[in-house]
Amino acid sequence: VQLQAFGGGLVQAGGSLRLSCAASGRTFSSYTMAWFRQAPGKKREFVAARGWSGGTAYYADSAKGRFTISRDNAKNMVYLQMNSLKPEDTAVYYCAAMSPGGSILTMTSPSGYDYWGQGTQVTVSS
Repeated sequence: VQLQAFGGGLVQAGGSLRLSCAASGRTFSSYTMAWFRQAPGKKREFVAARGWSGGTAYYADSAKGRFTISRDNAKNMVYLQMNSLKPEDTAVYYCAAMSPGGSILTMTSPSGYDYWGQGTQVTVSS
């Protein structure tokens, strides 16, 4: 699976951005997909994930109520709609894919994912 994230940019606090992640591979629909982010000097942290069936979504506390992860298996796309952005949301955002059979216990850990996109920069100004 190859992943390419795009859609980042500069936005004022309170604004919105929609990140997209294009995936290659015929078995995309069987992968759990997630978004992580990494700010300068900080560890990569979990933002949101959605299972292969597209049913259940999981969010970091910092993302709940503001971010929405969605996927379109027919188009091999994953999205992250980010609303009410804050300066602390500034980071490089990565999409990631977990191979089928991966453990839900590692869903929020970078080590649980097998494939990564190149990242897209999100900068929120105050």
